[in-house]
Amino acid sequence: MDGSAAPDRGAAPAAYDVIVVGSGPGGATVAREMARRGARVLLLEQGSAAPLKGTLRQMAAMAAVPGRGAFLHRDGSLLVRAIASGGSSAINYATAMAPPLPLFLRYGIDLAPALRQLREEVPMLPLPDRLVGPMAARIMAAAQALGHDWRKLDKMIYADQCRSGCWRCTYGCPFGAKWTARNFVDDAVAHGAVLLDQAKVTRVLLRDGRAVGVEFVRGQAVRQAHAGVVVLAGGGIGSPRLLQASGLSAGADALFSDPVIAVMGTVDDIDGGKEVPMAAGMHLEADGITLADMTLPKAMYQAFAAQAGRLDRVLAHSRTLTVMVKVRDQIGGRIGPLWVDKTLTAADRQKLWLGVEMGRTIMARAGAHHVFQSRHFAAHPGGSVRIGAGVDRHLRTSTGNLYVCDASVIPEAWGLPPTVTLLCLGKYLAAHLATPL
Repeated sequence: MDGSAAPDRGAAPAAYDVIVVGSGPGGATVAREMARRGARVLLLEQGSAAPLKGTLRQMAAMAAVPGRGAFLHRDGSLLVRAIASGGSSAINYATAMAPPLPLFLRYGIDLAPALRQLREEVPMLPLPDRLVGPMAARIMAAAQALGHDWRKLDKMIYADQCRSGCWRCTYGCPFGAKWTARNFVDDAVAHGAVLLDQAKVTRVLLRDGRAVGVEFVRGQAVRQAHAGVVVLAGGGIGSPRLLQASGLSAGADALFSDPVIAVMGTVDDIDGGKEVPMAAGMHLEADGITLADMTLPKAMYQAFAAQAGRLDRVLAHSRTLTVMVKVRDQIGGRIGPLWVDKTLTAADRQKLWLGVEMGRTIMARAGAHHVFQSRHFAAHPGGSVRIGAGVDRHLRTSTGNLYVCDASVIPEAWGLPPTVTLLCLGKYLAAHLATPL
């Protein structure tokens, strides 16, 4: 790799060293690390790279379009993902949970060096007290009074830029306070990578059983780009679909989804609803259950209340506490070319029931009344191209020169915020790809 920068950021040269498909945490990290090493990198993103505005309209365009960012399962539950530069990190809650290092060591992958590097590059600290809103504080006090190990969570937030009384984490922070994979995308471009947004990759190009590039559609034109290495980072749904479309995966692929139920209740002495969600919580690793506060923007809360049939609570947003209950579900279901289906097992439902009961107990301790719960939904699809099955310990597929680096490679059922793990995997893969340099 010769280190020369591409002369035209608006057009793809004939050949690159590395093509990365998808700019979420995994893809953005690979692109950034390889560009910093002097590689010629093309980063293709299906969604838009327009600046984040922190609006419901923009968030809905990223994650609420049926069949693109939102998928309805047979059981009526909803699975969502963001299609945009930065992937779902653009609209997530910026919770920085470290990867379970022993899990990956079982598969021959040491992520500790990457994690140490990231702690020097990305904010991963609890919020200062001034940014913990009154609803999160009330929930934390109630949980701790019940003996729970409920504590502040590490957040990928620049506290000096974050604003109290703000609700825009979920919609996409327009103030630069929340770290997203876009930070690494920008750094990759600054080091010579070419970013093409609104570029939908349709298949991997193959020659003699090896990946040599990709075909993509941009501006209604079908184009091709070639490279010595292709990295798929389209997420737990996007990457297996692209493998299928390229004739490299037989049938549909199973996945996990990290289902969530929101437990909500009204208090009479708080007028809030505008704060950073998931400021504090607890993770019961053995049980596969995570609980945290989850204050939602008004429009999203109202949708939750309506979905639960609680029209009497629709106007109670500013007084309603919310506890998120997330569980580690069993891998199953199927990903097809135009659909996704992931229903819950009896064991999954039992975990959710246990978590909801904990949430209701916390609500009672917090003095909440009119307690109700949402139907389950999910936002962490993964495990569909698992390490040890779909890829090896270097994240390499059985097709030469073709790698995968996103939530699809997580090797076991999950139940954790995946962002930091995917950043670590991106650094890990880049180090492997750079070995011959």
